Amino acid sequence: MVGVGAAALLLLVSVLRVPIEATGPVTCTPGFSEDIYHAVVSRSLSEGQPLLNVGFNDCYRSVVVQYETSNPSFRVLRDGVVYATENIRLSGKQLKFAITAHSMQTQERWQTAVKLTVRPDSSAKHSGQKTWKSTDVVLPQNIPVIAFPQLPLQHQGQLKRQKRDWVIPPINVPENSRGPFPQELVRIRSDRDKNRSLRYSVTGPGADQPPTGIFSISPISGELSVTKPLDREQIASYHLRAHAVDLNGNQVENPIDIVINVIDMNDNRPEFLHQVWNGSVPEGSKPGTFVMTVTAVDADDPNSSNGVLRYKILSQTPGSPSPNMFTINNETGDIISVAAGLDREKVPQYTLIIQATDMEGSPTYGLSNTATAVIRITDVNDNPPEFTTATFYGEVPENRIDIIISNLTITDNDQPHTSAWNTIYKITGGDPTGHFSVPTDPISNDGLVTVVNPIDYETNRAFVLTVIAVNQVALTKGIQLPPQSTATVSITVIDVNESPHFVPNPKLIRQEERLPAGKLLTTFTADDPDRYMQQTLRYSKLSDPANWLKIDPLHGQISTIAMLDRESPYVKNNMYNATFLASDSGIPPASGTGTLQILLLDVNDNAPEVFPQEVSICEKPDPNAVNISAIDTDIDPNTGPFAFELPDSPADVRKNWSITRLSGDDAQLSLKIGILDDGIYEVPIMIMDSGNPPLSATSVLLVKVCPCDENGDCTSVQAIVAAGLGTGAIIAILLCIIILLILVLLFVIWMKRRDKERQAKQLLIDPEDDVRDNILKYDEEGGGEEDQDYDLSQLQQPDAVEPDSIKPMAIRRVDERPIHAEPQYPLRSAAPHPGDIGDFINEGLKAADNDPTAPPYDSLLVFDYEGSGSTAGSLSSLNSTSSGGDQDYDYLNDWGPRFKKLADMYGGGSDC
Repeated sequence: MVGVGAAALLLLVSVLRVPIEATGPVTCTPGFSEDIYHAVVSRSLSEGQPLLNVGFNDCYRSVVVQYETSNPSFRVLRDGVVYATENIRLSGKQLKFAITAHSMQTQERWQTAVKLTVRPDSSAKHSGQKTWKSTDVVLPQNIPVIAFPQLPLQHQGQLKRQKRDWVIPPINVPENSRGPFPQELVRIRSDRDKNRSLRYSVTGPGADQPPTGIFSISPISGELSVTKPLDREQIASYHLRAHAVDLNGNQVENPIDIVINVIDMNDNRPEFLHQVWNGSVPEGSKPGTFVMTVTAVDADDPNSSNGVLRYKILSQTPGSPSPNMFTINNETGDIISVAAGLDREKVPQYTLIIQATDMEGSPTYGLSNTATAVIRITDVNDNPPEFTTATFYGEVPENRIDIIISNLTITDNDQPHTSAWNTIYKITGGDPTGHFSVPTDPISNDGLVTVVNPIDYETNRAFVLTVIAVNQVALTKGIQLPPQSTATVSITVIDVNESPHFVPNPKLIRQEERLPAGKLLTTFTADDPDRYMQQTLRYSKLSDPANWLKIDPLHGQISTIAMLDRESPYVKNNMYNATFLASDSGIPPASGTGTLQILLLDVNDNAPEVFPQEVSICEKPDPNAVNISAIDTDIDPNTGPFAFELPDSPADVRKNWSITRLSGDDAQLSLKIGILDDGIYEVPIMIMDSGNPPLSATSVLLVKVCPCDENGDCTSVQAIVAAGLGTGAIIAILLCIIILLILVLLFVIWMKRRDKERQAKQLLIDPEDDVRDNILKYDEEGGGEEDQDYDLSQLQQPDAVEPDSIKPMAIRRVDERPIHAEPQYPLRSAAPHPGDIGDFINEGLKAADNDPTAPPYDSLLVFDYEGSGSTAGSLSSLNSTSSGGDQDYDYLNDWGPRFKKLADMYGGGSDC
């Protein structure tokens, strides 16, 4: 670092060579600042030792140059520092070599010479030459002076502005300088200070604008100084403006611009964008395959060596099959494979330690940092699947589907659950009818031999399948292995007891109805598919809705047990269905069903009937006709057209009525006479169908004759009945009305009774002494273990108490009244007057007090006996009236408003 600081100071000395005075325009030509650079060095030079600094002036054209030397033992960095690339021992007194700078944009070239002089034992001074030393560089004692350009005056003595063609070269200041501060940079002066006193100042960022206080100027001497260390990574250059005024503040010179460039120092390490980089490369890749790119950044100047990075691989883990499986481009950071033998099955992942160094990778002066590159070896299909055995076995019951009968296991060394590992199974032989398939288990990758179509044992007893296994993707080129594996699957079919089946099913026969019982219809038998089992079949009836049929259990002959009727409700669309069962003698037995369909042919066995059976007609001739129809449950040709006729008897039928045929199914019944009394008349009508032979029957038509209004509607009570409201319906309506009235009456009686009870309760209680909020009636909860039976008669009305002679004997409490003659308690009338209640209570209380054998039965409740041994005293010793005056009840006043009534009754004797 000392050598780098010395080089930077040499650079500062070179760039501070500015003209002391400028009086006119100056032209600038890009090139080296010296034709020959001299440096005094020791005879032995070490690798990386800086020797001197060459300066290149680009005249503010932003020319990017690259240096080359004629001697490979020396090299020039971008900032102009010349250093030795190897350990050298100079043999002579001097060494000369050339340095060439060529532009990266215009391809221009400039050249200078470097002369190295070996330092003698006693230091000699060479006059007339600029000698550059590699160590102990000291800044010149004289500070450079920047003079304001002279401006001509007008006749009136005022300044005349002229075009500025005088350019001040920038001032270069190294960053991170250690001082001492303030450190003088340059002196600003004006020629007009010879005859007047001037004041100098600078403005701009770093002076009077943020960040302020970095640069200062002496207002009298014009010395511009830096007051603190600079940081190029924060601000790379400062643009200031120098001013000169007189004591009155009048401007005497035009302001001049001063540019201060901060020279970069190597004070920042490279930083990787990520500490861990992840990449991948397929296994088996050829050398030179790109893997990934790692990138580091350096905050230093990228146009100098401080920001130029170089990459290299420090280590590789694991180091097999070669410790150098990868290399890295030292400039771009691209990682590529350089050796063959990448095998995921052996080494699935490599870890590289990558180092980035600035100063173009100089191990002596460069700063370094490291990162980790993780390279995952991705799988390719370089391992075909292989069956674990050559033959697999399985068995399957016949007629079963969707069952797995064998698992075909394989091995595949590729990465699981990838296209290179997933296996597809194909049946190539042994299954011409397609009974089997082999899907893949997505978890285990096994082949699942599955039955997809039922197998008949009587047809196929065994199968031998040929199955191949291949991956989803083809093998990688160059793999010297077969792409597939082949195995044999031997499958045995197991015979099971199959159900018999009727042939045909269903079976259709045609039969005329009216077939009597005991007639043979047909033979309906089943076949047993189990040809290799000696079994017998038996038949039975499973479904016969009308119970017309029976079947012979051995031979399957079906005969009738009742007459067949096409008009039966069990016949749908002339079809009657019956189901029969055939069962074999296997273990366990199997059965099958068959359906017999009987198509019943119609015969003329049903006479026609009149429809409707009740009609209404007006008693007067207008209107006096009604239309009727004939219905027949038979079907063609045993139905219409029908013939309608009135019988000869009784005689009044033809006298009062006439019938006229309207169509094959309809006729009109008319009233012959002018007026017929209202009522219900039975009119017989003979109807004959067109069957062969034809059938006829006499149907009675109920005709309701009634008076009609002008619209032809019946108006009498009988008309209501005629309209369809019968006697039963009228009776039902009347019953509902009666029940509703009874319910209303019962509700009224209940409401009146409740009002009476409420009034009676109000009479028993004085409004002023109403203590219903304090006296509550609680339910009887029963006695304890020693109190299972006791006498509650004392709580009952005296006139309702039963005599002891009829009460059963039971266990009594020790404090219960003994059994003897009843004392003469006053009797309470059934309906007492409210005014007598107080007298009744007082008389009963006196009778109880005068009975020496009874405990105090004047209490309102009987409490359960909860056992002996209580620490509380017995309540039987309390007296109702004898001790009332000896007790003090004043404490009731302290119990709150709920006990105020008791406090008024028993406390404060003057109030009682």
